[in-house]
Amino acid sequence: MAVSMAKELGVKKIAMPTNGNAGSALAAYGTRAGIETIVFCPDDTPKCNMDEIALQRARLYKVNGLINDCGKIVMDGKQSVGWFDCSTLKEPYRIEGKKTMGLELAEQLGWDVPDVILYPTGGGTGLIGMWKAFDELEKIGFIGSKRPKMVVVQASTCQPIVKAFEEGKCHAEPWPNASTYAAGIRVPAAIGDYLILGAVKESNGFAIAVDDDQIRAALNEVAKEEGLLLCPEGAATFAAYKQALSDGRIGENERVVLFNCATGLKYEMPDGGVPLDRNAEIDYKAL
Repeated sequence: MAVSMAKELGVKKIAMPTNGNAGSALAAYGTRAGIETIVFCPDDTPKCNMDEIALQRARLYKVNGLINDCGKIVMDGKQSVGWFDCSTLKEPYRIEGKKTMGLELAEQLGWDVPDVILYPTGGGTGLIGMWKAFDELEKIGFIGSKRPKMVVVQASTCQPIVKAFEEGKCHAEPWPNASTYAAGIRVPAAIGDYLILGAVKESNGFAIAVDDDQIRAALNEVAKEEGLLLCPEGAATFAAYKQALSDGRIGENERVVLFNCATGLKYEMPDGGVPLDRNAEIDYKAL
């Protein structure tokens, strides 16, 4: 949506900071639209994401810092270079695109909404966009006043929104030394913190953090039991769901939707398989 509107409005050059997937999307759509695209990402972003961005003809810069450091470079360079800043919530159209998740969810449930939505939250545009979509759907008469509890899912080693929610604050303080296996939610300071927290509070939802070990265990469990290869951020929502189900914040009879942001193929997986020498005598009973 952001790139489509940039094309319509005559933008020639776009820049953004990313932890991976947004940059990949910007590179693909920007190249197709004939817009010069410059992407800055932390240098420890998953290699597959960085390769994807570069392959799709964006200029990729690997920054020795976190996504907020990349965002500062984009912001500081805007005046001197003349690129359009496509950072999270720095332009009006990405959130309009994110509304699609809320629109399709309501449509696929027969113009109803679930009881709970768990969303892996870094910059939080997905959660904010869905909340906006539900409000607009009610205003045009497609759904009623019922709203799902909106649940922020973060990693325990980068949980600024969770901390702010638990302290009853409207803004989140930057999280120091942010790190997590789930790179997409490693956002130490979200510019839309007050919008995220507002949606959570208005919906009677909550914010929850899970450890990296829980995320890895959840990813493995879903792969083995459901045949779905989640990205770590999506696996975090399953880990959070199990934790919230156990402590009673989610009821057993509630209809819950977990959001997964990307295929697990874009992340490192554990080595699998056992070597088998076809030239040696094979012990089929052992197999």
